[in-house]
Amino acid sequence: MDQTLTSRARVLPGVTRIGAPTRTADRTPAAPSAAPAAAPRLAPPAPGLSTLGLLTVLLGAALPMVDFFIVNVALPTIDRDLHAGPAVLEMVVAGYGVAYAVLLVLGGRLGDMFGRRTLFLWGLAAFALTSLACGVAPSAWTLVGARVAQGAASALLLPQALATIQSATSGSARGKALSWYGATAGIASTVGQVLGGLLVSADIAGSGWRAIFLVNVPVAAVALFLALRAVPETRSQNPAGIDRSGTLLLAVALITLLLPLTEGRAAGWPLWSWALLAVFPFAAAAFVAVERRGERLGLVPLLPPSLVRLPGVRSGLLLAVPFFLGFGGFMFVVAVAMQDGLHFGALTAGAALVPLCAAFFAASLLGPRAVTRFGRRTVTYGLLVQAAGLLALAGTFHWGWPHLGIWALAPSLAVLGFGQGFVAPVVIRIVLSEVPPAQAGVGGGAMATTQQSSLALGVATLGTLFLTLISSVGIRDALVWTLLAQLIAVAATLVLSLRLPRTVE
Repeated sequence: MDQTLTSRARVLPGVTRIGAPTRTADRTPAAPSAAPAAAPRLAPPAPGLSTLGLLTVLLGAALPMVDFFIVNVALPTIDRDLHAGPAVLEMVVAGYGVAYAVLLVLGGRLGDMFGRRTLFLWGLAAFALTSLACGVAPSAWTLVGARVAQGAASALLLPQALATIQSATSGSARGKALSWYGATAGIASTVGQVLGGLLVSADIAGSGWRAIFLVNVPVAAVALFLALRAVPETRSQNPAGIDRSGTLLLAVALITLLLPLTEGRAAGWPLWSWALLAVFPFAAAAFVAVERRGERLGLVPLLPPSLVRLPGVRSGLLLAVPFFLGFGGFMFVVAVAMQDGLHFGALTAGAALVPLCAAFFAASLLGPRAVTRFGRRTVTYGLLVQAAGLLALAGTFHWGWPHLGIWALAPSLAVLGFGQGFVAPVVIRIVLSEVPPAQAGVGGGAMATTQQSSLALGVATLGTLFLTLISSVGIRDALVWTLLAQLIAVAATLVLSLRLPRTVE
């Protein structure tokens, strides 16, 4: 990482904060103390990120991540209540995921332009309103529409959390804050399914599955109140305009990939699904060409190729694809198998994942110390532990089915979560540590888009494989084969981990 971005950061005296930079490319420089009397006064530097401010942006970032997974254990209840059917149920998941992934980079760019705190506040408000709309949806298709809107709100909210950490912290404090963000990203994913099972089973005031959405409203309100008090305003000093061509082409590329893969199986693979898949490579190639041409002409594209060429950014994003693909597919498949195969209730299915969640959290706390000692090998070692956990879990399902309880699954799930906890936070930290503060919004959007697209792709690919195999080999063998297929993604991630920077800032 360019040392000039960290060496010029200092903490202002008398203020409790996390590594507030006094001069970066992202803000107006502070006035020199010995300036002549006639010199114009410059605006004071933006305040740094206090501990309360960091906790607030992490809370805001957790909401969209939780909501990607929270519906997994509620799908059977939604189906019974709204008579949704398989295709519409998958749209409840895919509608949110696709809208979220498509708009994330644009959300980051808007934060650079109009202020990240401002967009964070608007994103929280929109997320609360769309969650309320999901919670009161009278029909399945109304719920799908509300979920699409909720995904768009999430895309407005999440990049501002990352960009605020990037632009309002520096040095080792930034590394620690990014580690906490990475831990939040992984823990929120598992907590989503645990919380979903708890809320559905509690059936608060007869709300059933609706509680998984309604709970977001008071949480977002608390985050909104705290953000008004503790989150500083930051923005790019020279914000670029909206790259309309790049935004449109990225949207087309992601939609033509994710939508048919998610909906194709349930819809019987109609002609439109194959037509969209055929469009995807052309849309992706056009997006890359337009972004390269824009940067050559001196414009600021939606996703600057020069940013992706940074070694840590490039290698980290490449590694994130197979890792989060496997993670997203695993969480979906296991939720379905536990409820439909082992006949766990929503609460039991959620509780079964507590060992994974706890082990992930423990590993994420040990991660910064491990990074200091082992560097990039922390990720490699974590992937080896994850692979061991997957093999153990596949064996547990194979030999213990169908007489398995949550305690029989706990050891292998704990090993799996412990390995994952050494991967996700470190990879996110590697990617974002090289992003210049002036590009914090677009860098955060790129990381979040890669993560979210890969999660959705994992649900589409591994989920489709699992659901297709059920009809021919049964749930147990379909689950075992899907877990073994995930090992291929882990193997790819393991190879890519050797290309990460040797040291981590």
